[in-house]
Amino acid sequence: MESFPYLSVAILFPIAAAFLIPFLPDPGDGSRIRWYALTIALADFLVTVAGFLNGYDPSMDGLQLVEQVRWLPELGLGWSVGADGLSMPLILLTTFITSLAILAAWPVTFKPRLFHMLMLAMCGGQVAVFAVQDMLLFFLAWELELIPVYLLLAIWGGKKRQYAATKFILYTAGSSLFILVAGLAMGFQGDGPPSFAYGDIAAKPLGLAFQVLCYSGLLIAFGVKLPVVPLHTWLPDAHGEATAPVHMLLAGILLKMGGYALLRFNAQMLPEAHAQFAPLLVVLGVVNIIYAALTSFAQRNLKRKIAYSSISHMGFVLIGVASFSPLATSGAMLQMISHGLIGASLFFLVGATYDRTHTLMLDEMGGVGQQMRKMFALWTTCSLASLALPGMSGFVAELMVFVGFATSDAYSLAFRVVIVSMAAVGVILTPIYLLSMLREIFFGQENRSLLEHNRLRDAEPREIYIISCLLVPIISIGLYPRLTTETYRATIETLVQQNRSALVASTGIHWGRVPPALATATLPDQIPSLPPLDPVSRQAYP
Repeated sequence: MESFPYLSVAILFPIAAAFLIPFLPDPGDGSRIRWYALTIALADFLVTVAGFLNGYDPSMDGLQLVEQVRWLPELGLGWSVGADGLSMPLILLTTFITSLAILAAWPVTFKPRLFHMLMLAMCGGQVAVFAVQDMLLFFLAWELELIPVYLLLAIWGGKKRQYAATKFILYTAGSSLFILVAGLAMGFQGDGPPSFAYGDIAAKPLGLAFQVLCYSGLLIAFGVKLPVVPLHTWLPDAHGEATAPVHMLLAGILLKMGGYALLRFNAQMLPEAHAQFAPLLVVLGVVNIIYAALTSFAQRNLKRKIAYSSISHMGFVLIGVASFSPLATSGAMLQMISHGLIGASLFFLVGATYDRTHTLMLDEMGGVGQQMRKMFALWTTCSLASLALPGMSGFVAELMVFVGFATSDAYSLAFRVVIVSMAAVGVILTPIYLLSMLREIFFGQENRSLLEHNRLRDAEPREIYIISCLLVPIISIGLYPRLTTETYRATIETLVQQNRSALVASTGIHWGRVPPALATATLPDQIPSLPPLDPVSRQAYP
């Protein structure tokens, strides 16, 4: 056990600090509350950074920073947290984005105490989702972060905030029941006392039929949060009504919870079922990419356009998770980190633009580039990052997924060619709708009433600072991706090796043969090439 409980502090510190806000003196404008919340968020970020530097070894694939406290051993209940390559990068991303989101909330003057209470409580809940190592704790953390989002949407949202907040809670809370049912089923499965620890569940000899049932329920729950088409409809509505800080948390962190959970539970704990569902995930990923890109292309509302763009980019995560390739799976992880940074930057700029123009409709914008030159420069840079310009993090992540899946020997050549070709359609559409969006906002036909009746001030130092903080890691990862990929490489390689072994064992059941070299394979590069697999019939091609 580590000498300092970094993860427990990162979870409990912002939650405890949030409950002190009602007792803090404030002149009434929320100025002290803002500084207090920002200080707590930055301190929490520094705690996670200290944990990464002092207690986390990227070359190890197992759990680190482990903290365990027994509560009710007879029922398998206790406090258990830890971090590995799947969780540590996302924990750092969570505290980093939350700090910037609180800085982005500087103009909030309506009920500032409650607003910042919810932001800090949400930070602790999101860190807990990535850090806990117990199914019941995971379910509680998953539910905890839903409550602040619902209230932030319902109180500080737009005209249709009640509808958006209700739809969000119905989709996410309803689907999370599948997590509870699957967690209880896996915890009580087998002989002996129940245990909900991830390691204990993964070690249980769960039958294929049982795994398939649990996998199906978890796929629905995590598919809503990712989101996966057709379980995505809550996201455009939520983004359409949220404020800029909430946007940053939705796009930067919440969507990543679905991708993380797919890797942690579906791929890592249910590998045999994952081998059966993998082709479906690949197809759903392509549907996400193409459908959301086409829908984004047709949107005239700026928030909804960026929201559908987020859904499209998360399709690459699905393809990478189901690729059985270390390169593509690493690309899926990098895509989550990259999109967290890029999505947060774009939605912050959406909020900043709305504060000036008081409209989200592209038809009502236009011709503001001359008055907001700095804002145009920020928009252009972040949009280029989103369309995967070489030198940006998005380019590296999507390229890794493409190359990794195209060279994966788990699928037939024909299937890989079709999937890569269709996914490339989304890559082509993305620059079209993003660049046309920039043209309509800044250099389209001038809206005289907008230019005459609104004082279109340019980007402020606070706004430039927030975008700069996001662009530094975006460009750094794009130029030298090993800064990030090395933090989770060992964990990803072990996970892919496990998935490939389960795939060979599963296809061996269907084909009546297992490659003999599998018995002696210990490293991913020693696992033999798999026979091409028909994704529909699950039979081998001749």
